[in-house]
Amino acid sequence: MNKLHDVIQLRIRYSETDQMGTFYNSRALEWFECGRSELMRHRLGMSYADLEARGVLLPLVEAHLEFQGPARYDDLLSIASVVELAGHARLRFEVQISHSDTGKSVVRGYTVHAFVNSGGKPIRPPAWFVELLDKAAM
Repeated sequence: MNKLHDVIQLRIRYSETDQMGTFYNSRALEWFECGRSELMRHRLGMSYADLEARGVLLPLVEAHLEFQGPARYDDLLSIASVVELAGHARLRFEVQISHSDTGKSVVRGYTVHAFVNSGGKPIRPPAWFVELLDKAAM
């Protein structure tokens, strides 16, 4: 399967900054989630809620972040997300967040999500989901 990618933009809100005037570090994981959710919506044609309605959940099992530069209130950021199957029952989302105007990197990293059913039991990716990924990658 080829990797799928998507880019969205997000403007930093005042509530996302800290006393030092830059974004608060935990916001990066929230921005990663924005990128994941919109990639699924734009590239796969389904929301995360649609996935859950079909009995498939994607809990976070691993996260890695590298903070590379500041971003301040009202800065416009680009969130570039790439997804691929990782192993037999996981998805890996690689994310690069940068300033939209300069391209200067703010945060990069990845998250890994396991496929589980509504009872929390690990499962393989459903065939219909793999088919969606393959079709979107064409």
